[in-house]
Amino acid sequence: MKKKEKVDIPFSKIKTEIARVLKEEGYISNFKAVHNETKGGVVRVFLKYTPENESVIQGLRRVSKPGQRVYSAYTNIPKVRGSFGITILSTSKGIMTDAQAKAEKIGGELLCQVW
Repeated sequence: MKKKEKVDIPFSKIKTEIARVLKEEGYISNFKAVHNETKGGVVRVFLKYTPENESVIQGLRRVSKPGQRVYSAYTNIPKVRGSFGITILSTSKGIMTDAQAKAEKIGGELLCQVW
């Protein structure tokens, strides 16, 4: 909403993998892991905007929460906004999108949905 160029997120392997998936799908322009003396490690995410200066990421919804994990078989992975978005899953083969999970016929924990 503030049209920032970059956002710093506390470092973790799963956040880095989610950023990798968002970059592959074209939702962010780039990311990198940065070690900061005062904050510790951070993942610096460079946001992407359209030529009309609108954010490429229109919405983001967290599905699985610490108090209630949500798992799904590859046949039951929900579509996001009529297939205009992606669902990011944590599987036994790593973090991947719903399309990749369906292609590999593997289910997992639904982390978030992005559109």
